[in-house]
Amino acid sequence: MLTAGLSISLVTACSPSQDVASSSAAPSPNIVVTAQRAETDEARDIVVTGRERQENLQDTPVAVAAISSERRSPAPPPPTTGKAIATGSFVRAVAPRADATTPFYQDVGRDKFTATEQNAFKVARDEPVSTFSIDVDTASYSFVRASLSRNTLPQPAAVRTEELVNYFPYDYAAPQSAERPFSTNVAVFPSPWTQGRKLVRVGIKGFAIGRETRPRANLVFLLDTSGSMNDPAKLPLVKQSLAMLLEQLDGNDRVSIVTYAGSAGTALEPTPASQKGKILAVLDQLGAGGSTAGAEGIRQAYALAERNLDPRGVNRVILATDGDFNVGITDQNELKGYIERERSKGIFLSVLGFGMGNYNDALMQTLAQNGNGAAAYIDTLAEARKTLVDEATSTLFPIAKDVKIQVEFNPATVAEYRLVGYETRMLKREDFDNDKVDAGDVGSGQTVTAIYEIVPVGGPRAIGGLRYAKPAAQNADAGRAGEYGFVKIRYKLPKSGTSQLISTPINRGVEFAHFEDAPQDARFAVGVASFAELLRGGKYNGPMTLDDVLRIVGNARGRDEFGYRMELVNLVRAAKTAGAMARLDR
Repeated sequence: MLTAGLSISLVTACSPSQDVASSSAAPSPNIVVTAQRAETDEARDIVVTGRERQENLQDTPVAVAAISSERRSPAPPPPTTGKAIATGSFVRAVAPRADATTPFYQDVGRDKFTATEQNAFKVARDEPVSTFSIDVDTASYSFVRASLSRNTLPQPAAVRTEELVNYFPYDYAAPQSAERPFSTNVAVFPSPWTQGRKLVRVGIKGFAIGRETRPRANLVFLLDTSGSMNDPAKLPLVKQSLAMLLEQLDGNDRVSIVTYAGSAGTALEPTPASQKGKILAVLDQLGAGGSTAGAEGIRQAYALAERNLDPRGVNRVILATDGDFNVGITDQNELKGYIERERSKGIFLSVLGFGMGNYNDALMQTLAQNGNGAAAYIDTLAEARKTLVDEATSTLFPIAKDVKIQVEFNPATVAEYRLVGYETRMLKREDFDNDKVDAGDVGSGQTVTAIYEIVPVGGPRAIGGLRYAKPAAQNADAGRAGEYGFVKIRYKLPKSGTSQLISTPINRGVEFAHFEDAPQDARFAVGVASFAELLRGGKYNGPMTLDDVLRIVGNARGRDEFGYRMELVNLVRAAKTAGAMARLDR
């Protein structure tokens, strides 16, 4: 065990040009603390692996040496003096900055993601129905971007294909009314991944609420002010982000603030959004420190929202955190149960994630998916502007809840199929018609895209045939030979407990003969999905490479008012560079 009086050398996976303040750019699989006793000059390496204890070494000098992700550099640069805190499976580096007198903290290698198996091909004759919950989260895209901006490939578990695809708006035909809030746009075209297979793009466009007709908003900002938020990319960025959001509200909206660290409390009682000076003053005085009583903060935020519930408006808790809950309820299943009970009161939950190094994506997804809300990850002011200014109405104002999609494939025309992404959103077949089963929520004007890869009958199968299987019975399907399948969307209006249904056939007669002939938005979405699938390992992408992705998205960028699509092109290029660096480092 490390004790006071030891000389500590902290070794992290930094490039020679990096100092301790930026050492989280390339997390190392092991973080080695070299401890030397002053009285004996005895030195030993300690690999910090457990979370059994926390050892505060704030007064101990630290020297940071550069090593690769696997080994120490033979000629490290001169050490950078700083301090260290060894906490379980990570070492927190503390360094003074030239532009500030107060040090900040960066945790290394503790980002938490839940790994999921990619959806596999299914035989349409045996399992003709695919059911999943809608997903409008975008957190994965922003985290991927933040990783690549540090020349680091994201871990595969951090990549959720549907969140990368749905980060971008698409020009789908709009629905006509709020009472029937969705339009369905289907396109079929050849797959660029495997010759002889096809892609089915299902695009959904939500009704856009006009600013003059949108409901009032009762918003509770639930802000993590614990010590882990003491980083320029965390609490200071939270304050800037919420200040921008305030500019999108009007005098009919109300804002309150709950904060939590070692304990939770109300920093601002419900206040008209027109009193921006008062709200900004409370935000400005917030500082970070202490442990993380996140569950108690959630409880108080929901209680405050309920006390001021607006039955005709939108009631929403907006949680801003890195997800590092370590006091009170920390078990995800317990939190999930609590959130599920609270959502029945008509209070939505938005989750805004901040920071890298100890970002708890797994917890953020649990909260958002079970709280009638969505999750976004804010890594830059530009992302805050996109989420909370440019897309404020879709972020804050739902047009439908418990939105589910079910696709039934026709075994007469489809031999096999697989859904690309949505692994964490899969539902049982019987869940589709059960109004008690929770599903995703869609905000004003949002678009949602899903992609299926199908193997037409007679095409290149992914699953081999069986020796003793009986021939497929075609009679029941013959009358539908002009369809690949049938798309159904089930949804509830925000204030309703009863679902409604929209149905659309997948017609063979309107498919495109060549990939290049497919709609521009469809090709771009496929390029994004290809990028995501390659980052996850490329199991189903055939011979496709990142250069092929660049060709697809480059040719299908189209109108790009805010530069989001050009940014994706640059991210693919960054992935090529990071991938080459990773190969050289092995």
